[in-house]
Amino acid sequence: MASSKETYRVELRAAARQLGERGLYSAAKWAAELLVGIEPDATPAPSLVMDTPSSSGSAASGGRLLHLHRSGGSSFRRRLRPGAAEAGTPLGGVSYVSTPIPDDDAFDVGGDRYLLAKTYFDCREYRRAAHVLRGQTGRKAVFLRCYALYTAGEKRKEEETVELEGSLGKSNAVNQELVALERELATHRRTGAIDSFCLYLYGIVLRDKGSEALARTVLVESVNSYPWNWSAWLELQSLCTSSDILNNLNIKNHWMKDFFLASAHLELKMHEEALKRYERLMGVFRCSDYIQAQIATVQYSMRDLDEADMIFEELLRTDPFRVDSMDVYSNLLYAKESSTALSFLAHRVFLTDKYRPESCCIIANYYSLKGQHEKSVLYFQRALKLNRKYLSAWTLMGHEFVELKNTPAAIDAYRRAVDINPRDYRAWYGLGQIYEMMGMPFYAVYYFRKSSYLQPNDARLWNAMAQCYESDQLQMIEEAIKCYERSANNNDTEGIALHQLAKLHGMLGQSEEAAFYYKKDLERMEVEERQGQNFVEALLFLAKHCKSIGRFEEAEHYCTRLLDYTGPERETAKSILQGLKRAQSVLPLMDIDHFAM
Repeated sequence: MASSKETYRVELRAAARQLGERGLYSAAKWAAELLVGIEPDATPAPSLVMDTPSSSGSAASGGRLLHLHRSGGSSFRRRLRPGAAEAGTPLGGVSYVSTPIPDDDAFDVGGDRYLLAKTYFDCREYRRAAHVLRGQTGRKAVFLRCYALYTAGEKRKEEETVELEGSLGKSNAVNQELVALERELATHRRTGAIDSFCLYLYGIVLRDKGSEALARTVLVESVNSYPWNWSAWLELQSLCTSSDILNNLNIKNHWMKDFFLASAHLELKMHEEALKRYERLMGVFRCSDYIQAQIATVQYSMRDLDEADMIFEELLRTDPFRVDSMDVYSNLLYAKESSTALSFLAHRVFLTDKYRPESCCIIANYYSLKGQHEKSVLYFQRALKLNRKYLSAWTLMGHEFVELKNTPAAIDAYRRAVDINPRDYRAWYGLGQIYEMMGMPFYAVYYFRKSSYLQPNDARLWNAMAQCYESDQLQMIEEAIKCYERSANNNDTEGIALHQLAKLHGMLGQSEEAAFYYKKDLERMEVEERQGQNFVEALLFLAKHCKSIGRFEEAEHYCTRLLDYTGPERETAKSILQGLKRAQSVLPLMDIDHFAM
């Protein structure tokens, strides 16, 4: 079905209302923001061809590791990358299904009870809400009762965690309502007396119980029957741990699927594909702050910090009280060491809402950049009290504990991060660093392998693993060479790989290979106008190597350059030059003797 902007507007307005009625406030807010983000058509817009859902992208490196063009104006809203579609509505070649409208049976029977239960739910009296709706059979009432029971169980689980193990410790507490909810919802699904919202809740229950395959199936049913529940899409995304799983989902071709695929590709580190999809969606939702924030996040993950910085600045100009995604912006400012901008951002979010997890994370980054790591840990702990599943807070707090040399706490923080999201390569990398510092290289290599598998295009991860292979305990030089080669092939901006490859080949007596890498490293340093010990070492090796193979002019060139430096290398260069002069004076005599014979 061909969609138009007016169709989007009508569907989004209805979705925001229905989601709000069911207490799914995050999804309702998301839909309302997209609604505002649709610009009216002044003139008929050209068609936009969306990619087919099965298309895939290449992975790219990104993310903030352990203590890992700004311009003015507001042109971003109208500007897309060259080659990106500038469009109105997704028409040509793609047929979208219509949005199903769920039955609104709230007031057919027991409408007053539903309103009372909804009031209790909004006041966070979840068990009272569930009790009021006992015996009600309407689909809205069943969902609200089950959702209230699930939320009450989660609340009690959090209380038990704090009581038994402390606010940040591990606990075996579980949601005691899961068994009964699974039994009831499974019965409703078998009999067909279940709507998309109860399917969404059933998927969450199955996920919490560890039945991930069935949870994916149920969540797909939920989004197919009502595509506007963004919360269901996010739960489904969390269960798509690989591109194969993502591509095998049997999702109807509703245009909400494009938002889901873009977000899922970003989560799977398929940054190029995610960027393409978001830029095409921007052709319709030209004023959507959500899409702009996602594009900025992709740019940050691809380490295009200046472009991401510009977009985030534009977002704050148009929405100065925004907190969503600003924790990503704080990571960017931290990476750029922009202390003034980070201080301003921390002050702004503190005045806006200091009890948001994102606000606490931003303030923690500010203190970390100032070197006040104890205060930074304090604010990360506050963020985790507000949201124990806040992934970035666990990972970044692990970094802070490393700075404080609190190894057990750092290990615990990183392990909690990988428990929440096994695809967080930063936490695996942090664990590798910890065990390397502890002198346990076998453990370190295991964790570095995990991180490089998840982020194969990040040269820093390959360098770390190679240095571990070089350690005195392992001395696995061949493996280290392979890792440095992967690093060099993935744009090693720090320049570690080429120099180490040259040294390792020299240690193995492979002088030709060593000379090749020393020469490449020398060229890189000349382009970057860097000089230092590595520069001197490369010149000295190349001078000796060229002399040994009879390339005297080249050897003389490298020795002459070494004369500009002080230290023992200069004396060595003088000695080599004298040897070259003697060798060059002997060669003509040898030629004369040859002809005389």
